[in-house]
Amino acid sequence: MQIALFILIAAVIFAIKALKVVPQQNSWVVERLGRFHAALLPGLNIVIPFIDRVAYKHLLKEVPLDVPSQVCITRDNTQLQVDGILYFQVTDPRLASYGTSNYIMAITQLAQTTLRSVIGKMELDKTFEERDDINRAVVAALDEAATSWGVKVLRYEIKDLTPPREILHAMQAQITAEREKRALIAASEGRKQEQINIATGEREAFIQRSEGEKQSAINRAQGEAAAIIAVATANAQAIQQVAQAIQSPGGMDAVNLKVAEKYVEAFGNVAKQGNTLVLPGNLADMGGLVATAMSIVKAQK
Repeated sequence: MQIALFILIAAVIFAIKALKVVPQQNSWVVERLGRFHAALLPGLNIVIPFIDRVAYKHLLKEVPLDVPSQVCITRDNTQLQVDGILYFQVTDPRLASYGTSNYIMAITQLAQTTLRSVIGKMELDKTFEERDDINRAVVAALDEAATSWGVKVLRYEIKDLTPPREILHAMQAQITAEREKRALIAASEGRKQEQINIATGEREAFIQRSEGEKQSAINRAQGEAAAIIAVATANAQAIQQVAQAIQSPGGMDAVNLKVAEKYVEAFGNVAKQGNTLVLPGNLADMGGLVATAMSIVKAQK
């Protein structure tokens, strides 16, 4: 009975040692008698107890790795505090187990040295402008070296670039001066444009006024010319009608009557306009005056 119980316990222990369940996105490296035998895939796997052993367990997911902060020297001899984060993934469990004693420390140290080398080739201002170039350079250098470690470096991101406090103050002063310069330039450009707009407006207004005055003068001249022509035409028509009336029967008698009326009217006005009255010597010979006037009309005719 004790032997059967011992055999049962041994069988249970053997089964436990022989059956290995690997989780998803994991890989276990098995050594047989101290040598690499296989990399177990996710799921149920069978090994030989006491001969095979699980030596390494690797996570195949993408792993973020914080790269410690360090001081880098730029090409213009400025200290710069830099820290970043690295993303990698184990692609070959065998190389990750035997390619290096500690691949995490290896890629961390290599990331720091590569970052110092890349930043040392740049000036301070360029490090802020070309962060993407720095990230790509670090990834390229790490990926080339990490291939023999069974690791794939996916990307590297700089988290912070912190220059010394004095440099920060100088940069802030430079930025402030640059903004003030831009503000002054913008203000001067605004004043310049304002003066241009005012001058252009005044010129256009002067042109419009002169055009208006010109048109007004033209209109007045045309109106005066039209009035003169109308008056002349009316006078001509009146003279023509008078001439026709004189030539008609009884016209001359009408002219005699009209001349006599004008003579009497003029004489009456002279009497009203002063205290002294000058009379012609032949005032009684009114008919003779009228005859004289008519002789002048006939002579003009």
